[in-house]
Order: sequence, then C-alpha cells, then structure tokens
Amino acid sequence: MSIPEPAAKPGSPAASQPAPSLLERVFRLSEHQTDVRTEVLAGMTTFLTMAYIIFVNPSILGDAGMPKDAVFVATCVAAAIGTLIMGFYANYPIAMAPGMGLNAYFAYTVVKGMGFAWQAALGAVFISGCLFLLVTLFRVREMIVNGIPHSIRVAITAGIGLFLAIVALKNAGIVTASPATLVTIGDLHQPSAVLAIIGFFVIVSLDQLKVKGAILIGILLTTVLSFIFAGNTFHGVFSAPPSISPTLFKLDISAALSIGIVNVVLVFFLVELFDATGTLMGVANRAGLLKAGRMDRLNKALMADSTAIMAGSFLGTSSTTAYIESASGVQAGGRTGLTAVTVAVLFLACLFIAPLAGTVPGYATAPALLYVSCLMLRELLDIDWNDVTEVVPAVLTALACRLPIPSPMALHSASSPTPC
Repeated sequence: MSIPEPAAKPGSPAASQPAPSLLERVFRLSEHQTDVRTEVLAGMTTFLTMAYIIFVNPSILGDAGMPKDAVFVATCVAAAIGTLIMGFYANYPIAMAPGMGLNAYFAYTVVKGMGFAWQAALGAVFISGCLFLLVTLFRVREMIVNGIPHSIRVAITAGIGLFLAIVALKNAGIVTASPATLVTIGDLHQPSAVLAIIGFFVIVSLDQLKVKGAILIGILLTTVLSFIFAGNTFHGVFSAPPSISPTLFKLDISAALSIGIVNVVLVFFLVELFDATGTLMGVANRAGLLKAGRMDRLNKALMADSTAIMAGSFLGTSSTTAYIESASGVQAGGRTGLTAVTVAVLFLACLFIAPLAGTVPGYATAPALLYVSCLMLRELLDIDWNDVTEVVPAVLTALACRLPIPSPMALHSASSPTPC
C-alpha cells in the first residue's frame, strides 16, 4: 500500500509555483519553447503575407458570377473558421484560407469553361471536402498519396500555376485573344497593363529583400496608383460587413452529383489532398515539429482542413487549404496554435474593410496571381529531369492542367470544335 506524499508546505518551491495559464494549458507554450508575445507577432507576420487573398478571391470568384461582397465575407469567415480549428484542435501554427489555383480552377474552368453554375461548383467543393474527411478518418490518405507517382503530384501543382499565370496576364491586359495564334500581346500602353507590370516588379523586389507582406504591399500600391493614373474611385475604408446571404447555403449538391461534374470533384479532391499534405509537412518541418519525419497530429490537421472546406462551401467560397505563407510566421518564431488563432482574429477584423476591398481592381491583384504562379512552378525542380519516364508524364500533366475543359454540352454538339 503506497503512502501518499505529504502536501507541499506553504512557502516551499512546489507551493509557490504558479498554476499554468489558460493559454499555456491549451497551446503548451513552454513545451514548444515559445511565449505569447512571440506567437502573436508570428501570427501577425503570417497574416501580412497572406492577406492578399481577401482581395484576390472575390476578384476571381466574381468572374464566375458570384457576388463579390458576399464572397469577401465568405473568404474572411472561412479563413477564420479553418484557422481557428487548426489552432485549437491541431495546435499547429498553420493558417488556412481559400486556396490559390483552386479558386481559378473553380471560376475559369468549372464555371466559365464547363458551363456549370457556381452553385453546382460549390456543391462539388462540399463533396470533395466530405471525401477528404472520410479518407482522413479511415487513414487511407497514405495509400492514395503513395499510389500516385511523385512526378505527377508535382506536375499538378505546376500545371495549375501555369493556368494561374495566363489568368493573371489576361486580367492585366498584358495578353489577349487572337484568332491566328490563340494568345497574343495586349496593348501595353494601357494604364492597367503598365500598373500591373509595376506591381509585379514591386512584389518580386520586396520579397527578394525579405519584406514582410510583399504581396499585400504590391496590391495596395497598385491600387493607390490606379486612383492617380487609371481613374479608379475611392469608396472609403471601413463599414459594417456586407451581407453574406447571396452565397450562404447556396451550394447545389444534387447538380454536383451529375455525371458531368464527377471529374471536377475528383480534381478538387486530389489537389486539396496533395496540396494540404505537402504544405502541412513543409511548414511543420521548417518549425521543427516533425518527429522521425512525421507529424504527430497530421490527421487532426487534415480533419481541420476538410472541415474548413465544407464550411467554406456553405458560406460561398472555393476550397480552403493550408497556406505555405505560414512558413513566414514560423520563421518569426511561431510554434503553436496560438499563432493560427492570431491569424484568425485578424481575418475576422478584416470584415470591416469591405469598401477598401471593393476598390481593388482586377489588374491590381493580377501581379499577385502571377507571382504566386511563379512560386508554384518551383515544384518542377523536384522532377528527375534525367529520367524521361518521369519527365514526359510530368510535362504532359502540367500542360493538360492548363488546357480548358469543354462543357458536357459541347462534347455532344456536332457544331462544337473538337476539344483538346
């Protein structure tokens, strides 16, 4: 029979040790050798590097016919929900928001290219989130990832980057359609093209100089110049958040289950799966949070990701995913979910700057799209270029991701041109 230890006497070291704070108990700050100040500053750093999404996402999804003000609210709220789950449930310093590339695929391929309504596309996003949740719960993620060659996984990301680049150049007016060559140089004397080029070089230069928030600064600078040289009008900065009702619960799951959109669900699912896994592993590795090359709470992080995807589809935005920009916060010292919670709070604060978001023209966000596409093409470095059996499938996959997909109606129309 064990003898209970005597209670600590008043004044002894054990008795004088303060009880851990709520933040310490939730995020285990001391275990990760960090503190509240470091985590909050890291969260602010991450937010500055990814805040461009609150301007870019409404611009892209607006091209699909979605109400931009409602998408702005959905973007902020979906990012906040996903990031809060990541912070509190998985306790990782990783932020989430609607993914670049996936939003372009949603707007320009699924809606404008294939002819589906944006409500059906939101339904496809929801179904892909459900599939993602299932493979996470049943732990078959590893089987899927390992079953697809590494070169193909890399090529999918690069292909979406190529697609994003052509969208950015078109929005800036740098390229335009041509009956002879399909694509040709646009009128580079237009203010929109000149300002977009200036914005792009500003972003690249600031990022090279390690300036935090380089993409956001580039967008804001281009927007300011648009008032001076392009006739843009200013509508203020602060206001009450716009209504989200035009997109809230407007997803059409029954239309998404139609035969023609099954391949769309599959693309959303695969890209979300590989993008989320790769980003989570990469950021965790930079933060020193991997143990024997593995993430202890990877399934929790993936469940946060899949839950955020479904929440975003209900709110009215394309797929939410983990952001590689979280690495900037990790570089600033972020090690726990408190960093993510800080990012989420800042996204919610952005709900009150809708007028500012509405004054950002498409050619001001085009430099950000082009720069992100350049970063996505870096993935091609991971291909073994000396092995033709790796190179050819990867290049063909990347180029195929760039091709527009014809609508199901066009495939059955005798008068329609033969699809690529």
